[in-house]
Amino acid sequence: MMSVTYSEVWDLDVFFEGGSSSVAFAAHLEETGNAISALRKKVEGWQPSNQESDRGDLADLVEMFDYAAKKLLQAGAFVSCLQAQDTEDKKADQLRASATEMSAALQTALNIFDQKLAGFSDQVWLELVKTGLLKELRFVLDERREQAAEKLSEKEESAISALTIDGYHGWSQMYDLLVSSTKIKTKSGTLSVGQAANKMSDPDRNVRKEVFEKWENAWAEKEDFYSSTLNHLAGFRLNVYKLRGWDDVLKEPLDINRMEKGTLEAMWEVIAGNKEPFVRYLNRKAKLLGLEKLSWYDLDAPVGSAETKMTFQAGADFIVNHFAKFGKEMADFAKMAFKNKWIEAEDRPGKAPGGFHTYFPESGQSRIFMTYSGTLSNVSTLAHELGHGFHTYAMRDLHLLNRNYAMNVAETASTFAEMIVSDAAVKGAGSKEEKLILLEDKIQRSVSLLMNIHARYLFETRFYEERKHGAVNAERLNALMTQAQTEAYGGALKEYHPLFWASKLHFYITGVPFYNFPYTFGFLFSLGIYAMAQEEGPGYEKKYIALLKDSASMTVEDLAKKHLDVDLTKKGFWEKAVRTCVEDVEEFLALTE
Repeated sequence: MMSVTYSEVWDLDVFFEGGSSSVAFAAHLEETGNAISALRKKVEGWQPSNQESDRGDLADLVEMFDYAAKKLLQAGAFVSCLQAQDTEDKKADQLRASATEMSAALQTALNIFDQKLAGFSDQVWLELVKTGLLKELRFVLDERREQAAEKLSEKEESAISALTIDGYHGWSQMYDLLVSSTKIKTKSGTLSVGQAANKMSDPDRNVRKEVFEKWENAWAEKEDFYSSTLNHLAGFRLNVYKLRGWDDVLKEPLDINRMEKGTLEAMWEVIAGNKEPFVRYLNRKAKLLGLEKLSWYDLDAPVGSAETKMTFQAGADFIVNHFAKFGKEMADFAKMAFKNKWIEAEDRPGKAPGGFHTYFPESGQSRIFMTYSGTLSNVSTLAHELGHGFHTYAMRDLHLLNRNYAMNVAETASTFAEMIVSDAAVKGAGSKEEKLILLEDKIQRSVSLLMNIHARYLFETRFYEERKHGAVNAERLNALMTQAQTEAYGGALKEYHPLFWASKLHFYITGVPFYNFPYTFGFLFSLGIYAMAQEEGPGYEKKYIALLKDSASMTVEDLAKKHLDVDLTKKGFWEKAVRTCVEDVEEFLALTE
């Protein structure tokens, strides 16, 4: 029986036909703007009496927000897809600017709304959230109320939101514009940054080295532009924090991730104390590749000569089959995504680098973006993004406010999906060499999340401390990055990637500051969930979905206590999670003796 042939190009016309010139999308943007204006007018005119009789007005405002936010999210998702599929689409860049202005306008309305929430007395508030929709949304509304009390006045916060358009978000858009014009010129031809990144897993070291050197040169040519952009982003953020009286640059990212600082510190302390096994792995890999020491461009190099390429069709079938071993709903979701052209995977010039998942709330559909060239890493990325998609799918029946999960738990779902595929693949390997290749791909992910992400975190925390005292030039940024990478990789590499701060989009994202540690949290947290799933078998899918449904309506500490019965502020959980990664390394070392 022949399997279905899946398209490698997504379908966006189902949302708005005509791409960036879509008449329907132009109408949608107008409707979105009207919805946000109506919300703001309603919020500004609302004069709470601080009585239980305010319940109806409050519920109405929540529903107006729900309507406007869905429209804005739909627009933002569409524009993100347009920009990613074609970096030369100038019209899409203009649409992004329009969506950003609307986002700032919505935030202004929410600032007013939040300040009015904070104005309720505690006694009246407890009565308001006892029943109906407000009870269902209590955690999120409590959170907004508490955070409003820590911010500036309504007028000041609204002014900040307005200034973000041409300031904060404007610099982020400048970075996107710079990247869109960046090309990697090699002997074999000109590559987009996405295509060049895939070359880092080429079996030919000469190819990897050449592409890496050209890659470094490409970012170095514009390093002053990138350093200026990064400094302005950080400067804006730090000035806002100073106005609010926030001394710790981690306050906002921790609040966004609904996470205690003690949890973050416990996690990094355990990781820092367990570098040695991964250094041994890197040294062994160097030996297998005939090198004294690995360089940055060797980290993703394949080990062994077995065929490691997998067509998109084969990769899709591989993922669906392994998802099915965990649970029917997850497998059915993946099939639906492939069948309905939710995935943009074609390897072609002009695409943005990296991969992402985005959700269209009005349509109840996801879209996944990546550049698929057939590597095992590509298969993992595809599974990862499908994990994000399944997370939103599992929450589809909840109110929008109860679906706004933080990045760290979002990365839990995506990493869990990767674990299902990679672990099953290792266990089902047909030969020692195949097992070694699959195991090594799995360990590469551990190295990325426990070493690469650690380096990003070390770099960013140190950069922000220096930025408090003035702009940090490109030369110093290179030094900070090299220092962070050397520490995070335990000194195991011969050459590092000084310009990583320029080439990594995550440092320039304004929506989520410190776009690094949530990945590592999600990875290790998912290991705890995965261990329970293995113990209980296929029936665990229902419990997993229950956890996902709770992921936007409680802190991560409460989520872990409720569903895993563990304390994330203690090192015990993290030690156990890291230990599972070390076991993979030990198996690899034994296989390569």
